[in-house]
Amino acid sequence: MAMIAYKCPRYRVTVVDINPRRIAEWNSDHLPIYEPGLEEIVKAARGRNLFFSTEVEKGIKESEIIFVSVNTPTKTFGAGAGMAADLQYWDKTARQIRKYSNSNKIIVEKSTLPVKTAEAMKRILTSEDNGIRFDVLSNPEFLAEGTAIRDLENPDRVLIGSSQTPSGLKARDVLVEIYANWVSRERIIISNIWSSELSKLVANAFLAQRISSINAISALCEKAEADITEVAYAVGMDRRIGNKFLNASVGFGGSCFKKDILNLVYLCRHYDLKEVADYWEAVVRINDYQKERFMLNMLNVMFNTLANKRICLFGFAFKADTGDTRESPANFVAKRLVEEKARVVITDPKALKNAAEDLEGVGGEISYVEDPYEASAGCSAIAVMTEWEIYAGLDFERIYRSMAKPAFIFDGRNILDHEKLYGIGFNVFPIGKPGLTHF
Repeated sequence: MAMIAYKCPRYRVTVVDINPRRIAEWNSDHLPIYEPGLEEIVKAARGRNLFFSTEVEKGIKESEIIFVSVNTPTKTFGAGAGMAADLQYWDKTARQIRKYSNSNKIIVEKSTLPVKTAEAMKRILTSEDNGIRFDVLSNPEFLAEGTAIRDLENPDRVLIGSSQTPSGLKARDVLVEIYANWVSRERIIISNIWSSELSKLVANAFLAQRISSINAISALCEKAEADITEVAYAVGMDRRIGNKFLNASVGFGGSCFKKDILNLVYLCRHYDLKEVADYWEAVVRINDYQKERFMLNMLNVMFNTLANKRICLFGFAFKADTGDTRESPANFVAKRLVEEKARVVITDPKALKNAAEDLEGVGGEISYVEDPYEASAGCSAIAVMTEWEIYAGLDFERIYRSMAKPAFIFDGRNILDHEKLYGIGFNVFPIGKPGLTHF
C-alpha cells in the first residue's frame, strides 16, 4: 500500500488495523517492521495520500477498492490442524466489509489463501441482498522479505485473477490500471481467479523444494567429501535449472514456505491425491531433518556433550535484511541447545526483540547481546544462523582469542572464509563440506 501511494499520488490509500499500537508505530518515526527502503517510501507518502488508522468502519465505507491483507496462519486446532490455513481473521474481515459497505466495492485478496477462497468470500459478501455489488479479485504477493521494496518497484510479474463475468473483468482492468502506473504491461499477468490463488502456493512450494533438494544433497556431500558449493554451482549452470535457491543452509524459515506447502499438502489430501501430498510433505520433512542434523552435528563434534557450554548463535532472523523470526531455523536450534543444557547467547542486528518473544518461557539460560564480539566472548562455539553481511567481515582473530578452547564454528549459511578460520585455530564445520579440525 505504501508503494501504491508512493507511485500513484492521485490515489488516497488508507491502511486500517484493529491494533492501535501497531497503527501508532506506522505513524511514528519507528516503523513496526524493518525492510530496507521502506522507511523512505512511507515518509514520502504518509500524510500526503497514505494514511494509517484504526477507523475500520470509516475506511470500508470510504474506499472503492479494499485489499484484504490479514494473517492466515496454519491451523492449530480442529480439522486440518497443523496443515490447513486458519481463515478466522479472513472470515471476520469479510463480514466487516459486508456490514459497513454502502457502495459497490472491489475486494482484492492479498493474503495467501487456499484455492477457492474467493468463492467463499463472494458468498459471505452477497449473503445479504442489500443491492451492493462486490467483485472479488486475487492479487497474490510475490515479494521477498529483505528485498520487498525492490521487488515491488521492479517485479518479475504482477498476477491478477478475476471471475470471467463482465463485472469481474471490469474490476480486473481497474486493478491493472493501478499497477500500470509503474509496472510494464507485459509483466502484468491476468488469469482466472482459481489459477491466481493456486499460483501463490505453488510458487512458494517450488522455491522451498529447491532449498530442500540442495540441503538433502549437502548431507551426502559431507559423507562423500564433496563440496556442496561446487556441486550447486555446476548444477545451477544448467539453464534449465538456474542458480537461484541452490545455497545449502541450516534450513529455510519465514512465514510462507512451510505454511504454504502444508496448505498445499492438505489440499492434495482433500482431493485424495495421496502421492502428490506425500511428495510435497517430504520437502518440509527434509527441512526439519536439516535443522536437526545441524544440531546433532554440533553435539557430536563437541565431544557428545553441550552441558554448561556457552554457544553463540550469530543471527536469529530467518534471513538477512529482516527482523522476521517466524519459523527461523535459529528458533529450533536454540530450543534444542537448551534441551542439551547449553548456555545460549543470541546476537542479531535487527531481530533480538522478536527472538526474546519467541523464546519467552523456554527454560534454561538464554541471553541476548547485540554486539557479536561481546556475545561470543567465553563461548565454546559459534553457529552462524543468518547470512547477515556483517558476520563475514568480523575480526575472527579477536573473537578466537576471547573464546573457550577448543573453539568451534558451525557455518549454517556458508558465508565465512573457512580456510582462514581454520588457520586462526577454529575447528570449522560448514554445511555440505568436510569439516576442518585440529584434532
